[in-house]
Amino acid sequence: MKINELTASPGARLTAYRKGRGPGSGNGKTAGRGHKGQNSRAGGGVRPGFEGGQMPLYRRLPKRGFNNKRFALQYIAINVGDLERFADGTTVDAESLKASGLIKLPKVNDGIKILGDGTLTRKLTVRANAFTASAKEKIEKAGGMAEEV
Repeated sequence: MKINELTASPGARLTAYRKGRGPGSGNGKTAGRGHKGQNSRAGGGVRPGFEGGQMPLYRRLPKRGFNNKRFALQYIAINVGDLERFADGTTVDAESLKASGLIKLPKVNDGIKILGDGTLTRKLTVRANAFTASAKEKIEKAGGMAEEV
């Protein structure tokens, strides 16, 4: 097989644009980079946010206050209504949530937080790191237990 024998499969998108492949291609020689200058060189160009020496916007704007985002706990949120898929009397914890497909991440960050959206009719023992007040109330109202791990 040669490169000129390759064809796109039916329904494929646009063919790849081959830069720098001679004057007949319409994009040979400088390959769309123009003549000379910083952006014509390999590895050329400027870093993100660089404004040609002018004081960049991220430095012109004032930085004030404290933001807790980098220190905040990263819970995986699960609604009470999602727990309806478990059988009556089941103990719901991180492993059972992973097995059921409710948690798709390979690791549970700072834990699991059960939120109060939806309804629950089954009697479950739910083990999680955090519960909202409404979630705890709905689990206990259904006859289950909400255990903080």
